[in-house]
Amino acid sequence: MNSIYLLLGSNLGDRLANLRRVCELLIVERIAIRKESSIYETAAWGVEDQPTFLNQVVEIETSRTPERLLALTQAIELEMGRKRVTKWGERLIDIDILYCEEVILNKPELIIPHPEIQNRRFTLVPMVEIAPDFEHPVLKVNQQKLLDNCPDELEVLPFSIDY
Repeated sequence: MNSIYLLLGSNLGDRLANLRRVCELLIVERIAIRKESSIYETAAWGVEDQPTFLNQVVEIETSRTPERLLALTQAIELEMGRKRVTKWGERLIDIDILYCEEVILNKPELIIPHPEIQNRRFTLVPMVEIAPDFEHPVLKVNQQKLLDNCPDELEVLPFSIDY
């Protein structure tokens, strides 16, 4: 079984329900969710003139290869209504594979670890919450050190869930 970290993000529709739906669909596909970070709200990264994002990191366990997991996550995005229009644009749901154990993979369709982790606070803050000591297999530093040295200045705020 592979331990994998995913970043979930949404800035359209019912953002919170979108994140929860991804977890439900992963479970339906017999993927175990081991840990979930809190949910955080951030301004959009890359293209700023769009609604704010909700983001969450989840640690999953699966026997699927990274390539098969990518196919599944893209199918989930499609099923939920994602349309790939603009890079870094608005999205109903986005599922990024951040890490797969210590795997280093560089293919046109999939790069692991995700090549922008060290530059994105919205990824590092939830990652540090659930796995601060996990070592980046290329950079050879843990998540806390990556966050401490992250050049991104976007504010990452805990999202308040009102019941």
